[in-house]
Amino acid sequence: MTQDTPEEPDATRNVSANEAFEPLRPERLTWALLLGRWVSFARSAVALPTDGEGGRMRDAVPEIIGLQAVWFALEQLDELPGDERALGLDRARVLIDRHAGVVRRLWAGQALPAELDELIGDAERAWENATVGGGEA
Repeated sequence: MTQDTPEEPDATRNVSANEAFEPLRPERLTWALLLGRWVSFARSAVALPTDGEGGRMRDAVPEIIGLQAVWFALEQLDELPGDERALGLDRARVLIDRHAGVVRRLWAGQALPAELDELIGDAERAWENATVGGGEA
């Protein structure tokens, strides 16, 4: 009696590059790289003091990462099907308002660091460009 075994691949068969590897998707690679940087950034923030300017910066880390993610996503909005763009814009607006609001509350009564002001401005401009660029339905 013979036992049924799956057929083993022929190791001598030439495999084309298309068969051997999935194509690299730069947008996924970029998201993966950004995620790695955000994880590194979040880990380094643990060393910041818990009070004063350092404490505010430490508390702002999730908001900074959120603003960067929204900005990057808005830059790729045109890759979404048309019916999903309006929803993407609505979500982006809510997230920008939420993250920027927390950052501004953390620095209430004090000057917002230039880098954070610039980051908020970048996210706002990305949203405005996406709405002008046909993303808004």
